[in-house]
Amino acid sequence: MNIEQTAEIMKTILEDKKALDVEVIPVGQKTTLADFFIIATGGSLPHIRALADELQLQMKTKHGLQPDHVEGYDGGRWILLDYLDIVVHVFHQEDREYYSLEKLWEGRRHRSPETDG
Repeated sequence: MNIEQTAEIMKTILEDKKALDVEVIPVGQKTTLADFFIIATGGSLPHIRALADELQLQMKTKHGLQPDHVEGYDGGRWILLDYLDIVVHVFHQEDREYYSLEKLWEGRRHRSPETDG
């Protein structure tokens, strides 16, 4: 299974659990943080946690993958699951709109040394 397939599997898991507006954003050409960001919205704090739980459960049991670390679970408004090559962000709607990660990463351009300065 390659990284693109893994990202699509994660997207499907989130959609099957009724995540809203799931987007897979390729960021590998723009940062060394990851190859893909997956951004999803949950309808409530329990739903956001359930999305994160389901993703972790299925990725571990079906694909042998666990996140390197998880952030934000206690607060539950923005849970980040870092699978190293793929970083999953599960947001509350208000926080997703506020942080606008899609706009930040889709609109960000890689600058070459020739254009800097």
